[in-house]
Amino acid sequence: MTIISPGPTDDLLRVETHAVDGAARLVLSGEVDCSTAPQLRRALDAAFADGSRSVTVDLEAVTFLDSAGLSTLAIAHRTAVGTGVRLRVLVGTRAVARALQVTGLWELLAVEQVERRAGAGAA
Repeated sequence: MTIISPGPTDDLLRVETHAVDGAARLVLSGEVDCSTAPQLRRALDAAFADGSRSVTVDLEAVTFLDSAGLSTLAIAHRTAVGTGVRLRVLVGTRAVARALQVTGLWELLAVEQVERRAGAGAA
């Protein structure tokens, strides 16, 4: 069973949460910055609180990721480790990949580079 729970949408970021059999997938599109990172944080907190055994953060359609977004992902990693939840981070754009690489989060989060889906946002 899939439950699709779109979070609040503004002009900069859209977060949809899909939950199936103890696994949550957060699909983001747009920009993750200081004004939108709290939206991501709320979605992650909800996924961890719902008892998901794995949480996937799909950043394939994210076009911008700043320090607030990076911090939110680092906190999610810490939460996942502390609760025994498997955290996956998927990246599809060079700009987002580069931000994760230069901060060292690429290795810490074991980020997976994926081919962008047709219709995903521009790089």
